[in-house]
Amino acid sequence: MKATTITRSLAGLFLSCSVFCVLTSCDTTQHNVLTPEEEAAGWQLLFDGTTLNGWKDYNGTTLTQPWHVVDGCIQAKGDGSDASGYIVTDKEYGNFELSWDWKLSKGGNSGMLYHVVERPQFAVPYVTGPEYQLIDEPNFPEPLEEWQKLGVDYAMYLPDKSKMKVNPQGKWNNSKIVFDNGHVEHWLNGEKILEFEAWTDDWHARKNSGKWENAPEYGLAQKGVLCLQDHGYPASFRNIKIKELPRKPKDINLFNGVDLTGWEAYGTELWYVKDGLLICESGPDKQYGYLATRDYYDDFDLTVEFKQEADGNSGVFIRSFIEEGVKVNGWQVEVAPKGHDTGGIYESYGRGWLEQIPDEKETILKVKDWNTMRIKVQGDNVTTWLNDQEMVNLTDAKIGAGKGRIALQIHDGGGIKVLWRNLKVKTL
Repeated sequence: MKATTITRSLAGLFLSCSVFCVLTSCDTTQHNVLTPEEEAAGWQLLFDGTTLNGWKDYNGTTLTQPWHVVDGCIQAKGDGSDASGYIVTDKEYGNFELSWDWKLSKGGNSGMLYHVVERPQFAVPYVTGPEYQLIDEPNFPEPLEEWQKLGVDYAMYLPDKSKMKVNPQGKWNNSKIVFDNGHVEHWLNGEKILEFEAWTDDWHARKNSGKWENAPEYGLAQKGVLCLQDHGYPASFRNIKIKELPRKPKDINLFNGVDLTGWEAYGTELWYVKDGLLICESGPDKQYGYLATRDYYDDFDLTVEFKQEADGNSGVFIRSFIEEGVKVNGWQVEVAPKGHDTGGIYESYGRGWLEQIPDEKETILKVKDWNTMRIKVQGDNVTTWLNDQEMVNLTDAKIGAGKGRIALQIHDGGGIKVLWRNLKVKTL
């Protein structure tokens, strides 16, 4: 064969390959891998491109929901609904940068949720976890409210539309969430489109109205699993990676001495402020009553002073949540009359007493005088002190998995009056 013929044949072959690559969207980029620089910076892959290792059903132990791996992507089959189709990470995350690529079907609807709490009492993840909304707005078959559109912090905060550069349906987009000790950012294709501060007065005002007014635990967790949503439309995800950020300890005064700012009352019993003191007192219904922090506190060191003016059957709840009505679900550090285990730890559902105090320590409680309680909660360990004397040191896996509020209690039965002051917490 002549050289010119060989040259023409090679040129034709090159042209054919070029056309083939265009028609098949040839892409030589490696996906679902980390660069050496990313690894050095602390990034971790959440999807290996081949298996669904590291993912499971919401509130489950294995993966049974309709998700599969297709061409190096995690893909929702589109069989999910509002009540099902959610998969979550095995691991929980608190502060992080989270980046992922996504592609939706025509009219598709999905989302990335974080700080999701897994408990049987929560049937769906979105009643606890905030969501970065993913949706094909131009082709969605129903009208959308602004708070339902692409990039929103669902039903809470709206993005800056002028900064949103969206690739059309069927093309890949990249999103990122930054959650740094309450500072939140949403990014889309390299542009920051939204930022806000979680757990501020403005945040709580939004939470307590609209979509979440009947979801008391929405958005409060400081740590939880990540969640992908199959909302009845096929959706694909790849390059899911996360870099954890450090937690920053804070010193917080839980009671301002003036009013009940920062607290939420449950039940009809009495909670009020007088002469700089927080007072709990039985009301005419003589039922259980609770005063709970509006925020969650997971790892912390709490000190509080109390005086039992009448029957002192009360307590300090830790990592507890509002289940429904006047019911707090969690663990209680007992505050009670002498002889009833002040400083011991009681589980409000299921197991009852986890650890009572030794009989010889009952004399540490000062009757009708001020007492100082200290409670340190870190991981699966709880240590309590009364008037500088250690009362209980308990390690418990269920407490370790718990998350929630600090709450004060009025026991049922009537006749209870306890004064509180100097409620201070240091987050760990």
